[in-house]
Amino acid sequence: MKLVVYLLKKILPLFLGSLVFIALVLNLVDLFMHIATYLQNGCKLNEVVSVMIFYIPKTIWYAVPVAILFSTSYVLSDMYACNELEALFASGVSLLRFTAPVLIISIVLSFGLFIFENNLVVQTYEKKVTLQDKLLGKKEEETTADVNVLSDGGRIIYNAKVYFDSTHYLMELYIIFRDEHKNLEAIIYADGANWNDDLHQWVLRNPVQYAPVNGNIQFVPVSDEFTSRLTEHYSIFKKTNVDISAVNAKEAKLYIAHLRKAGLPYQHQQSEYYKKFAFPFIVFIVVFLSIGVTGKTKKYVLLISLASSVGSSVLFYVIMMVSMVLAKHGYITPFMGAWFPIVLFTFISTFLFNRART
Repeated sequence: MKLVVYLLKKILPLFLGSLVFIALVLNLVDLFMHIATYLQNGCKLNEVVSVMIFYIPKTIWYAVPVAILFSTSYVLSDMYACNELEALFASGVSLLRFTAPVLIISIVLSFGLFIFENNLVVQTYEKKVTLQDKLLGKKEEETTADVNVLSDGGRIIYNAKVYFDSTHYLMELYIIFRDEHKNLEAIIYADGANWNDDLHQWVLRNPVQYAPVNGNIQFVPVSDEFTSRLTEHYSIFKKTNVDISAVNAKEAKLYIAHLRKAGLPYQHQQSEYYKKFAFPFIVFIVVFLSIGVTGKTKKYVLLISLASSVGSSVLFYVIMMVSMVLAKHGYITPFMGAWFPIVLFTFISTFLFNRART
C-alpha cells in the first residue's frame, strides 16, 4: 500500500500540472486565433471570458491522454534513472505488481472520460460554438428551408418549405407514401405540422389526402393508417447532416437509426458513434504504453518523456484518422474503424511491456 501511495504522490501532481498547462495552452490558442475579430466587433470582456469557460471541458478532454502519458512515463523513467526501480526489482516486486494500481485507475478514468464527454463536453462545447459564432458575427440558423427527409426505408418522403426549430413546426408540408416496391400509395398535404412529444409523432394542420384510384390521382379522406406513421423525430429536420462527434451518444444513436430507416448510407456515422466509446480507452492505452517504455534509458529523461508523449499521441491520432477514413469508404467495418487503433496499441504496449525490465 505504501508503494501505491508513493507512486500516486509522484504521478498525480505532475498529471494535474500537465493537464492544466495543456488545457490552458489550447484555450489561449483559440483566444488568439479570434482576438482580432473580438476587438473589431467590440465584444464585451465577460462574453469573451464566457467563451473560454465553455471551452474548458473540451480542452480538458483533449489534454487528459497527453497529460497522463507524460506524467506516467516521466515518473517511471525518473525512478529508473535514480535506481529506485532497481531496488524494487531486487526486493521481489515486479513492474506489473508495482504499476497495477495505476493501470486500474486508468481504466476507471477511461469510463470517466466517456461520461465526462457525453454529459458535459458536448453540451458546453455547443454553447461555446454558439456564443463564439455570435461574437464573430456568424448568423445562427433558426430555420431550415426546403427540407427533404426520407423515412421508413424510403417509403415515406417529407418535403417542407420551412422547418422552424424553436417551435418544432413544419410549414407547407407534402408527405409521399410508397409501398415496398416504391409504388405510390398516397400523398398528404398540410398547411403545417407540429411535433407532439406525448404522441411522438407529427400532428397535421388542415391535411388533405390524395391517392391513386383507377390510374388517376383523386382526393380521398385523410386516413389514420398514414398519419400514424409520421413518427420521424423533429431533430432530423433541424440537421440534415448531423456531426456525430458534436452530439451525445443518445442523439447520435437516434440519427443513425433515422439513416437506417431512410435507407441512407450510415457507415461513417456508425464508426463515429463507436468512436465515442473507443476513444476514452486511450487513457488506459497510454498508461500501459508508458509502462512498457520504462527502463529504456537513464539519460535525458524529461526530453525523452516529452518526445515519446507527443510522438505516441500523434501516431495514435494518425492511425485512428486512417482507420476512420477506411470505415467511411466501406473498406473495413465501422466497429473496426473505431476500435482498430485501440487494439493495435494494446498489442504494441503488451510487446513493449514484455521486453521491459521487471
